[in-house]
Amino acid sequence: MGIAADLAIVIVAGLVGGLVAQAARQPLILGYILAGVLVGPHSVGRAVTNTHDIELLAEIGVALLLFALGLEFSLKQLQPVRRIALIGTPIQMVLTILVGTALGQLFGWPWVTSLWLGALISLSSTMVLLKTLMAQGRMGTLSSRVMIGILIAQDLIVVPLMILLPALSDPEAGLRALAVATGKAILFLALMIVGGTRLLPRLMQVIAVRQSRELFLLAITAIGLGVGYATYLFGLSFAFGAFVAGLVLSESDYAHQALSDIIPLRDVFGMLFFASVGMLIDPRLLLATGGQVLVLLLTILVAKSAILGGLAYAFGYRNVVPLAVGLGLWQIGEFAFVLGRVGLSSGALSAEAFTLVLNTAVLSMVLTPAISGLTTPIYAWWRRRSGREPFQTINLPTGGLHDHVVIVGGGRVGRFTAQFLQRLTLPAVLIELDYRRFDQAREAGSAVVFGDATQEVVLEAASVGKARLVLVTVPIISVTEAIIEQVRRINPAARIVARAEGAEQLRHLQARGLAEVVQPELEAGLEMVRQSLLHMDYGVTEVHRVSAQLRQEMYAPLFGDDSDYQKLVQLGAAGQLFDFSWVEVAVGSAMDGRSIADLAIRTRTGATVVGILRDGQMITNPDPFAPIGAADLLAIAGTADQRRALEALAAREVVGSSPKF
Repeated sequence: MGIAADLAIVIVAGLVGGLVAQAARQPLILGYILAGVLVGPHSVGRAVTNTHDIELLAEIGVALLLFALGLEFSLKQLQPVRRIALIGTPIQMVLTILVGTALGQLFGWPWVTSLWLGALISLSSTMVLLKTLMAQGRMGTLSSRVMIGILIAQDLIVVPLMILLPALSDPEAGLRALAVATGKAILFLALMIVGGTRLLPRLMQVIAVRQSRELFLLAITAIGLGVGYATYLFGLSFAFGAFVAGLVLSESDYAHQALSDIIPLRDVFGMLFFASVGMLIDPRLLLATGGQVLVLLLTILVAKSAILGGLAYAFGYRNVVPLAVGLGLWQIGEFAFVLGRVGLSSGALSAEAFTLVLNTAVLSMVLTPAISGLTTPIYAWWRRRSGREPFQTINLPTGGLHDHVVIVGGGRVGRFTAQFLQRLTLPAVLIELDYRRFDQAREAGSAVVFGDATQEVVLEAASVGKARLVLVTVPIISVTEAIIEQVRRINPAARIVARAEGAEQLRHLQARGLAEVVQPELEAGLEMVRQSLLHMDYGVTEVHRVSAQLRQEMYAPLFGDDSDYQKLVQLGAAGQLFDFSWVEVAVGSAMDGRSIADLAIRTRTGATVVGILRDGQMITNPDPFAPIGAADLLAIAGTADQRRALEALAAREVVGSSPKF
């Protein structure tokens, strides 16, 4: 069956490898690479006969990954890291190339081959890093944005490297080729900015109005791969074009749907990429060159991590960011395989050197999740030894914080709470780890601390020790528990209100001794119940009674009968017994121009008018002899029958000069 059989074998092997990796609580990419080793040409059975075809399909995975990356991260979102991405990345690559060149000389290689070695190890893996960040739940953090910015810049620099390195034997021709490539890149970007931003969104609009999910998926895939192929014909990187296409679509109204549709396709082809990487590993050759591989691996880990972390620090990033960047980007990337094949075909890179870099690259990818996972414990150890570091804070009062509210989590719930407290001029500070949300809170004028609230030093930056109340809006129960533990250690007297997702978490937090829990699902469900009953012609009194009863039943086991919250629920329910409601006086009504006393409203209907809303002004306890006007809203207390009687009176028209009762 040829390629069809090979593809089926790889997909089945990837599924098995993924299941094994998940069972071992490891990233799925490790399972995919292991699957590639087992079915590749260097395995005992050699199940896959044509690895080159699989490698070609795997290139689609890289392109789709960068296309999705462009859809998800717009130029506006990369603004906070543009300096280190555009200036720091070239510096990082030059320094890493120098390290690689020196290492190649120690191996006894020619200087040209050594320079190629430095270029290959200077690149990091977009695929591995994104998968690692997703698995660790760190997407959206400041460190992840810095790393993604550096990766994008590295991918752009691959293009001139592919032209410049093979031409080292003829520097003059190499410079001409580099100038031509630079001109092509500028021209392509100009065409995409001028034409693509107008044409591609309109094309998606034409497809979207047909309301065909299949056509929409085909359209976004065609755009991503089609633009990538166009850049390839243009003499630029295929993956670079796919990224630019995603970047253009990210500013359209269809970006979110396009991203959700392309993700499954991206993941399947991404699995093929990692499996193809595993197929390149020769276990026997790896054992034979184990000493060199180990030296190269350790050198890259130490030197590249130090260069990346040092640059992050030099560009003003503090706290955990330099460490996270260094340990996240130390590996050799997938574009090293592409660049290495160019060196191999040009004769500048020997087969032995290419194989050494290949095996080292694969091992570095395999080790990346584990090495990156050391960020938190290493940073905690460093903090204990070196003391505190200043945290990034915005809009904190100059006089400090005391008797304030600390809101942990800047999502929709936390941000709404912070803005509402700000409107009431109540002192509050927000703690957020996602830099996008941190920026949003800053732009809204909220006091905000950037950092991980599970860390004691971050809570102290928000003055938790002097806080009166701590609101934990994070939906992850394990994170909530860690935050509660730290808050209690710093300020045992602080009141804590936490968020629970479902009744099980609510009971779990109660068992942990937390006295106050909010359940957003319950509140949303109660609002749905209220709206449903209103549309089903239930009376206002009955609607409020049902919702109050449901809330009391749900929260009663947690709060108890003597809590302030229960008193609020009971007062609310008792207030509804009076059936306080509104009645509008129609234009031309018999009530227009007459007073409450003249109309004898209490005698005729049994309802009591307790207020009048007129021209946006509320008149409480109105004068019984003051005239009522058309379009007035009467606030009344009474039963449903009494309200209906008053509504009938307010709607009656004047006949002749006398009202018809």
